Amino acid sequence: MTEFRDPALAQSIIRKIKSLAPQDHVKFCHVCGTHEFTITRSGLRTLLPSNIEVIAGPGCPVCIVPAEEIDEAVWLALHGVTVVTFGDMLRVPGSETSLSDAKTAGGDVRVVYSVTKAVEMARAEPGKDFVFFAIGFETTAPTNAAEILRNPPKNLSFLVSHRLIPPAMELLMGIGDIHIDGFICPGHVATVIGADAFSIFPKAYGMPTVVAGFEPIDVLMAILMLLKQLKEGARLDNEYARFVTKEGNVKAQRLIKEVFDVSGGRWRGIGRIPNSAYRLKDEFSDYDARLKYEIKTGPARDIAPGCSCHLVIIGKINPPACPMFLKTCKPEHPLGPCMVSHEGTCHIWSRHAQV
Repeated sequence: MTEFRDPALAQSIIRKIKSLAPQDHVKFCHVCGTHEFTITRSGLRTLLPSNIEVIAGPGCPVCIVPAEEIDEAVWLALHGVTVVTFGDMLRVPGSETSLSDAKTAGGDVRVVYSVTKAVEMARAEPGKDFVFFAIGFETTAPTNAAEILRNPPKNLSFLVSHRLIPPAMELLMGIGDIHIDGFICPGHVATVIGADAFSIFPKAYGMPTVVAGFEPIDVLMAILMLLKQLKEGARLDNEYARFVTKEGNVKAQRLIKEVFDVSGGRWRGIGRIPNSAYRLKDEFSDYDARLKYEIKTGPARDIAPGCSCHLVIIGKINPPACPMFLKTCKPEHPLGPCMVSHEGTCHIWSRHAQV
């Protein structure tokens, strides 16, 4: 993949970007933590004309899990249930505590790389109750659906916290003081749902839209494509055609539809977004942790006092504008969700930003 990091090719694309740059300020939004990592670590913003701004939207799957759902996982861990989840989820703060805190307090919290390992744990320890905290966008939902269809052991249930990207993008368009001029869509999500899932943005909203990969050349090409669309008219371009098709992974989509219904869902720091979450269908209610256990949590608090993660998540501000950034909130002691994950904007900026 070295051709996608070729400095000479990058400079050639940047020259074309500068030649197409409009006189006015333009703002492009991506919704992917991996895009933000590439942009920031590679210093791409410093190479662009000053009037071309690229902002990070709600593309970190860990950051947007609402505090109330982390509180549910914490409650389970502190009430005799073994909670299994991905490593990035461990230190994300809920309203008051995190799963890491619950583990310190004696809760059985385990980190895995896939839901398959959670299934194996449940089979190996039939006397224990296990809950898999199922987080992530459309990319992780198919594997969870596949495991549920395989009839996992009855001592395993799922705390589902999946979210859908396109509805969040539509919400961003309604925030007037952000004013987005084009979208860079996440390639990994598009491999599942297909490039055409993003066609609503140019067709219904006249919004320039590009599905992009994750190497520096991918991102620069996406910016160049958006600039061309500003001159020629909005359309859907697929820069990531080496992996993304129009229709996506039809088998994965079939698995999702068989197991999940689409519902409204809360996003951390944003609020409830219609048709933006998955929930288990009624026929799989035996695997729904929220129905299996009488989970009792108090009022949820998404954002700690003084934290600006809600503004970072929607791209309204960059991390240095938060008064807590690298002062009281640091990677080794995160107070907001955006500072925890390697896909969180604040964490990325703390490690790689040239500010």
